[in-house]
Amino acid sequence: MSSSIKSTALEPTKAELERLSTGQKLWRLAPVYGLPIFTVVLVVFFSIILPDTFPTMLNVRSILNDKSIIAILSLAAMIPMMAGRIDLTVGYGIVLWHVLAIALQTKMGFSWPVACIIVILLGCVLGLINGFLVEMAQIDSFIATLGTGTILYAIALWYSEGRQVIGVLPHGFTDLYASMPLGIPISTFYVAAIALALWAVAEYLPIGRYLYAIGANQRAALLNGIPTRRYVIGSFVASGILGAIAGILLAARLRIGQASVGLEFLLPALVGAFLGSTTIKPGRVNVWGTIMGVAILAIGISGIQQLGGDFYIEPLFNGVTLLIAIGLAGYAQRRRGSVTHTRTQQPPSPTPPAA
Repeated sequence: MSSSIKSTALEPTKAELERLSTGQKLWRLAPVYGLPIFTVVLVVFFSIILPDTFPTMLNVRSILNDKSIIAILSLAAMIPMMAGRIDLTVGYGIVLWHVLAIALQTKMGFSWPVACIIVILLGCVLGLINGFLVEMAQIDSFIATLGTGTILYAIALWYSEGRQVIGVLPHGFTDLYASMPLGIPISTFYVAAIALALWAVAEYLPIGRYLYAIGANQRAALLNGIPTRRYVIGSFVASGILGAIAGILLAARLRIGQASVGLEFLLPALVGAFLGSTTIKPGRVNVWGTIMGVAILAIGISGIQQLGGDFYIEPLFNGVTLLIAIGLAGYAQRRRGSVTHTRTQQPPSPTPPAA
């Protein structure tokens, strides 16, 4: 079966760094910390040329509030990428989920907690369908999720008839997005909690190592006793659940349902996930790299817009960044392959003669 994405890490080992000079160490560490350093440089640059608007708490809250949904979608897309798959329904599904979250309350009379649970369960079902299409029907993940995502988008258009879904929403539901504990948008805490949970799973639990092993070489993982189908399907289920949560937050933010809203989240979500594979652990998607990818998008777009950039700047910036991210990810994977090949070709050190 074909895989959409390979998952191999490029971070230098401690033993490798000990053999290098200072300049060589900096060169080897550049791919690992280059993106965080560039993010800091961007913040300093925009703060200098926009001292009255950029380095303000108002702008920080705006960035955190606006990009929290994209961050959740990027983390959702990251999970199947760990297993070498891609899930496009993170962008298409949010269209239906936010329409449904509002319609269940305003048209069908459900309370907002019940409506949220229904949407999350449907996100789980979507993940199961995607997983079965990829693993059981042996359809490439890009094609399978493109098909299911397009169907979801069509359902949203059919239900809404191209019109807005409007109604009175309870304050408890809108506060899911509008609350500001400690003066920070509550959506920031959602992102932090999800990121910490995924980081713990990916780095310290067997499931994370299994997903990375599947993404690197599914055949080898299967021969080592890993039930690859189960974990790949589970990764799509987790992605579907996070996508549904993002849809609920979008509904609480917009307070109206509209099928024309949501698809614009697909590209930046994928950009964030792909950028995440170029930093912290280059060549391998990872949680904090994904967060840094979303951060650099948010900071760059915010600064450009404050400089007077036109309305097309954001999609242009996202598209160019996606191409750069994919190119860097491919380069990191090729470099990883060459480094691994070189290490395996090195002859063993000679055994010293016996005294």
